[in-house]
Amino acid sequence: MKNQALFILLAAVAAPLSFAAFAPHAEAAPVYVGVEGSNIAVSGYDAVSYFDGDGAPVKGSADFAVAHDGAVYHFANGANAARFAANPEAFMPRYGGHCAWAMSRGYLAPGDPLAYAVVDGKLYLNFNQEVKAQWDMNRAGYIAAAEKNWAVVPADAKFGG
Repeated sequence: MKNQALFILLAAVAAPLSFAAFAPHAEAAPVYVGVEGSNIAVSGYDAVSYFDGDGAPVKGSADFAVAHDGAVYHFANGANAARFAANPEAFMPRYGGHCAWAMSRGYLAPGDPLAYAVVDGKLYLNFNQEVKAQWDMNRAGYIAAAEKNWAVVPADAKFGG
């Protein structure tokens, strides 16, 4: 219940980021790298690890870092870093790592790398496990809505402002 109240509060704070009034962006939309101003994407988790083995996320290391679209991605090993560098779009979380459910509602919210799903070869993060459970009930519908909203997110948009 506490997490649900926090999410509702975040939604209210982020509501001004409704994207209906924004023009479509020509460049890549913003990557979620944390509220504190860090530039580490996916909270330091190895984005390639979601697609290998059992799909469980593995924490990356700054020793295997790749910069892409203004964010730095960490990887568990050099092979994963090389795979990402060769084709970042294949491994990057959708919506810049922002919460997929929130994006379906038209606003940015943090994506938790442990509240995730890989759907049709694409990685989606959600705010927390409760939000993910909601999102799981209608993945296709939420993805369709999020895709429309993501298409108009300005490249300089930021969570919380």
